[in-house]
Amino acid sequence: MGFKLANIDGRAALVSGEDYYDLEKISQGNFSQDPMQALEALSELSALGAQLDNFEASGQLADVELGPPVPNPKNCYAVGLNYRNHAEESNMAMPPVPMVFTKHTSCISGPTADIEMRSDYVDYEAELVAVIGKPGKDIAKEIAWQHVAGLCVGQDISDRPMQFSAAPPQFNLGKSFDTFGPIGPVLTSLESLQDYHSMEIQCDVSGELRQKDNVSDLIFDIPYLIAYLSEIVTLKTGDIIFTGTPAGVGVIDGKYLRDGDMLTTSIEGLGTLRNRCVRIADHSRADIVPEAFSKLLANAREKANAGK
Repeated sequence: MGFKLANIDGRAALVSGEDYYDLEKISQGNFSQDPMQALEALSELSALGAQLDNFEASGQLADVELGPPVPNPKNCYAVGLNYRNHAEESNMAMPPVPMVFTKHTSCISGPTADIEMRSDYVDYEAELVAVIGKPGKDIAKEIAWQHVAGLCVGQDISDRPMQFSAAPPQFNLGKSFDTFGPIGPVLTSLESLQDYHSMEIQCDVSGELRQKDNVSDLIFDIPYLIAYLSEIVTLKTGDIIFTGTPAGVGVIDGKYLRDGDMLTTSIEGLGTLRNRCVRIADHSRADIVPEAFSKLLANAREKANAGK
């Protein structure tokens, strides 16, 4: 049966259809209100998820604002160039191993939270996000799925001037501004999905479709990423892995997020993020377009001209 875990006003809840059920209440105090604590008892969580018809709903999702289902992860890993078509559009070779960087966990936000932008070159990247349940070290690919608590939708928002302001470029700060990691709308267990190996992923900006692919096109799939990461670090309960984005990001065609844009990101079976983009200020590098960034822009213009 599995479960769908939500964060409602900081309280853990299970979701069925359009209804939610406060986890502390229906478990009679066996679970606390903390969504992070729920990830430590997945079997019990699944058992409750199978019994929701026996409880009175606490309310309806339409009447509340959802927070990030994993609000306080210890670590947040992300993978660059993990779809073949994205590597191709970036004029970069297929990576021989996962290109891993980190997003600071303070960037994590909810499925309807505003994205606060501080330059005119803020980009979107629709991503499948995996959340670790069972911790582990040196995890074999063959058993890696057993360490996954669930999956959700994510956006790896990127400030390109900050990303490319250093030489060589660095990823973590440019992708870690506050609000640059919306996830949700809920955390869905694998048992609740018909086929978690093949799900359509797409992103549109104010009604214009920008990205569309299938998560089956990942170069390095989730079991590979878990095995690779766990050789280096011990994966902890609640750790988040952004698995990469397909082709269609804004930097390629110069289509960046603008004040007032509505960014809509969905993955089949997992739900939809709807994040409004708000230009709030300029950061210290906002008016600088560094050389590496300029080359990407030039490549984008050359590609666009060739298509005319």
